[in-house]
Amino acid sequence: MGQITAALPRGENVPMEPLAIHHVAINVRRLPEALEFYEGDLGLVRRTDRPDFGFGGAWLDAGGQQLHLIEAEPPSNVGQHFALRVADLDATVAELRSAGHEVSDPSPVGNSRQAFLSDPSGNVVELHEVG
Repeated sequence: MGQITAALPRGENVPMEPLAIHHVAINVRRLPEALEFYEGDLGLVRRTDRPDFGFGGAWLDAGGQQLHLIEAEPPSNVGQHFALRVADLDATVAELRSAGHEVSDPSPVGNSRQAFLSDPSGNVVELHEVG
């Protein structure tokens, strides 16, 4: 992995200044099943401004960012995942387990904590509580 260095001053050699992540897009096998999971179980909110791209999908709000679902075969899992920040990891894990989801036990990462589960298509979701 590359070494983290201080930000370079803006100029000709630095063409971009990222402000934030706007959205993450993932493939899901069956959109209704994915929506039940992401809206019903994880509490994301479906947006109504997604254009018709000619293929199934949905845009969801997750705090100040978005999750875009694309109805297509997901790639093989080789460690990729995204994280949802939660206020109370223990309560979130308990709620998801009571709904029948298999969720890993919370574990420390730095001074924060994380747990993992998979959506119905096998996409890994990290639940992250900032320390």
